[in-house]
Amino acid sequence: MGVGKARLAAVSAVALVGSVLAVATPAEATGGHGSSLKPVITNLDSPRGVATHGGKIIYSVGDGSVYEAWKNGKVIRKLGQVPGGFAPAIDTDKWGTTYALTGAAGEPGSPPVPGAATLFKLVPGKAPVKIADIAKYQMKDPDPYDQENNPTDSNPFGVAALNDGTVLVSDAAGNDLLRVWVKSGHIKTVARLKPRVVKVPPGLPTTDPEGNPTNFPPAGTPITSEAVATSVTVGSDGYWYVGELRGFPATPGKSQIWRIKPGSYNATCDPYKPNRGHCQRYADGYTSIVDLAGGPRGTLAVVELAKASWLQWELGGSPVGALFLQFPGKYHKAGFRKELAKNQLILPGGTAFSRWGDLYVSSPLFGPGAIYKVK
Repeated sequence: MGVGKARLAAVSAVALVGSVLAVATPAEATGGHGSSLKPVITNLDSPRGVATHGGKIIYSVGDGSVYEAWKNGKVIRKLGQVPGGFAPAIDTDKWGTTYALTGAAGEPGSPPVPGAATLFKLVPGKAPVKIADIAKYQMKDPDPYDQENNPTDSNPFGVAALNDGTVLVSDAAGNDLLRVWVKSGHIKTVARLKPRVVKVPPGLPTTDPEGNPTNFPPAGTPITSEAVATSVTVGSDGYWYVGELRGFPATPGKSQIWRIKPGSYNATCDPYKPNRGHCQRYADGYTSIVDLAGGPRGTLAVVELAKASWLQWELGGSPVGALFLQFPGKYHKAGFRKELAKNQLILPGGTAFSRWGDLYVSSPLFGPGAIYKVK
């Protein structure tokens, strides 16, 4: 496992699916702390993407299918199906058009897998329309801060549709935010996320679940860790927000959220100059962020895949994730945050607000799951 960014199971590999099927589902988990989960759409296989439009919920599952349902859970129709293996990220624009984003597929260094790392537009009753090949773009847009000697690697993971007909894509391997023009497929780099030095956390196991030695550096060892840009959303202030997973060693509390001025290009998100330029740090102190959603009055919903970190989970640790409501603070910085449905989410994958402020979340990312409304 590299010391920059690991290809965690939730981002690009499905080999660890078997290791999570035996964990408790959210309905079986304990804890309340002021909020609870109401299952709305059930009997789903590896649900991830969640979006809303009017009184409808749009969601994606592991075989690449995307569906539209009423908020009471009744399925209206299938919007389309993109290459599966891992549920695509999705978003729906103000006109009701849904976009699906596939991630990396196949072994690193192998020939491209058709349909992987691609942005699609879904047209009900027709085949998905290919908008842009993200991996092809990244071949000419190398990551200048790459730590694993693979600067043209691509694993698009987060998507947000803008009101002007363009689409934002966060690339978890390229560590950047891209903007895609739907009509032409043209792509520009909005911002690049620089790595930060973190310390190896205590408590990492000496062997993996199969008994193989992990050979990790000692706790406290400083390591340059890549950002791993997994998520993007538009806030109620119109700014673009990007969330980080944090690469190896996945130190808890080192995932940041960046606030980017709309219309920016080639901005730099720098943890050592976090208040300069068109990309500035909005929040810090999160762990293994995999999705964001912009809510009313400046709030953000923030999904953590695993509170202990994605690496701890991959190595057999707790699969309990988290959903936070992040409130705005002063001077364009985050303020108070509140954990919702505490200890009730197992490997959550996606979240979305409705136009009325209702909040939805998908869980777990692998295996039998559901879309839940947060009460």
